[in-house]
Amino acid sequence: MPRPRLRRLRIGPREFMWRADIRWTRAGVDWQRAVRVRVWGGGKSGQALQADLISVLPPGPWGAGATDMAHPTPADVRALVEQALASGWRPQLRGGTFLLSGLATRFSLPGFVLAGRPAD
Repeated sequence: MPRPRLRRLRIGPREFMWRADIRWTRAGVDWQRAVRVRVWGGGKSGQALQADLISVLPPGPWGAGATDMAHPTPADVRALVEQALASGWRPQLRGGTFLLSGLATRFSLPGFVLAGRPAD
């Protein structure tokens, strides 16, 4: 499977690079499709932002994971970045990852919920 491509996002004078790749996570007896979003704003050695998004679209005839095509838009990623910055993410720090999963009960996006823990 090819690697997801990096995309560029500008918020004011700052430039962020982001990508989103598909994961799978257990949801009871079924599997759910999760989209892992990773964002960098301090260069490739800066602290990364990571958020795992679970779609809230209704399941199709073959189950939730098999037919869900939800994917975050640049506006969704902008909302993630703004929430992370307000929550203490410092992209200019060297190394490490800031997990947005701890905010799952306080933050949501249209069409997605923030996973309470990282996807598998």
